[in-house]
Amino acid sequence: MNQINIVAAIVAGIIGYFPGALWYSKILFLRRWAQEMGIDIDNPPGGRKAHGPKIAIGVVTSIVAAIVFALIAGPAPGLCHALLLGLACGGLIGAAFSIQYVFEGRSLAFWAINAGYHFVQFAVFGLVIGLWP
Repeated sequence: MNQINIVAAIVAGIIGYFPGALWYSKILFLRRWAQEMGIDIDNPPGGRKAHGPKIAIGVVTSIVAAIVFALIAGPAPGLCHALLLGLACGGLIGAAFSIQYVFEGRSLAFWAINAGYHFVQFAVFGLVIGLWP
C-alpha cells in the first residue's frame, strides 16, 4: 500500500460515491431508472429506511474501488493521466455492463444510466487522485 496515497484514495472513494445522489435523483435519472427496475418511487420496497445500509455499503465499495484505481494509477499520477485513466476505467465498466445487460434483456437507457454513473465516478476518482498534492 505504500505505492499509493491511501488518504487520497479514501477521499476519492467518498467524493466519487456522492455524484450518485444527484445522478439517481428525480432531477436526473431516478424516474427512468425506477421504471426500468419496476419500482414505484413513491412506494419503494422496504420503505425509505432501507437506504441507510445500502448507502453505507455503497460508500465502502466506492472506497475499495478508488484504492484499486489508485494502485493502477501509480504513486504520483499527473492530472491528465489520472483523469484519462478514470475515463478509461469508466468505459471498461460500461463495456462489462453491456455484456450482462444484453443477456438480461435490459434496455439501452438502463445501461446508459448505470454505466454513465460509473463513468462519472471513476472520472472523479481520477480528478481527486490526480490533483492530490
